[in-house]
Amino acid sequence: MADVTASMVMELRGRTGLGMMECKKALTETHGDLGKAEELLRIKSGAKASKAADRIAT
Repeated sequence: MADVTASMVMELRGRTGLGMMECKKALTETHGDLGKAEELLRIKSGAKASKAADRIAT
């Protein structure tokens, strides 16, 4: 497993605009692969957005 460095997390945050811990978890899951981590976050954040879109605002 590759070490996840702070610079890798910051680069992924810059690409995605997501939180630090989300980016770190994605990098850990993908063994430090920035491209795969970005795709994983895109899928996960899309799932979150669709869940929120299903709710009715009052």
